[in-house]
Amino acid sequence: MAFDVAAGAYAQFMGRYAEPLADQFAELVGIRPGQRALDVGCGPGALTERLVARLGAHAVAAVDPSTSFIEAVRARCAGADVRLGTAENLPFDDDSVDLSAAQLVVHFMSDPVAGLQEMARVTRPGGQVAANIWDFHGGRAPQSVFWGAVRDLDPAATDESDPAGAREGHLAELFRAAGLTTLRSAELTVVSSYTGFDEWWHPYTLLVGPPGDYVAGLEPDSRRALEERCRRLLPDGPFDVTATAWAVVARTG
Repeated sequence: MAFDVAAGAYAQFMGRYAEPLADQFAELVGIRPGQRALDVGCGPGALTERLVARLGAHAVAAVDPSTSFIEAVRARCAGADVRLGTAENLPFDDDSVDLSAAQLVVHFMSDPVAGLQEMARVTRPGGQVAANIWDFHGGRAPQSVFWGAVRDLDPAATDESDPAGAREGHLAELFRAAGLTTLRSAELTVVSSYTGFDEWWHPYTLLVGPPGDYVAGLEPDSRRALEERCRRLLPDGPFDVTATAWAVVARTG
């Protein structure tokens, strides 16, 4: 999957949504001074930076399988414990943090239940495990217009319409399957403004994530057709895109 990209490319593609989402996610979790926190699948560090701002770099750890993202987070959050690794095999000791959080990551885990179980393993009893994911199933993700255009042109295409945790109630089901039963759920909504279509389309040419994989596999004529279909689905001139994520916070036993 196309996440072996420069942190700047990801920031252009998803940062304008992930950054404000991280603000809301941090508020939802209710981080308190004196805690130690782990950002699982930290990407370029949107959530990591919020954790550092609230707890101090010495109290924050982060992990991601992308070397370029790890390097970016180490530069962005100097002093934090930033490691290369995966959610399904976290390189941290049992009961070593008060909070483990995963923003926009669960649906990319090879085994979401195992990943959540690992997050619970490294979280102390009475701590919190938290995650969020865009509402792909409900068509409320930042990429929903893009995938709608793809389906219009290529109905057999594999898209992101129903990944793990991306429909109402399913993220909570995954938490329960991982043994986390004291839950609270929420919806988090962000809005991003664009000056016009070209600003919206450009990030899709940077070949990031599943949309990047799809675009990279297109012949030039098909890519131009997809661009034009997207253009027709969006307003002329400036417009806003509203995106909503499902979020779940669980208390460990």
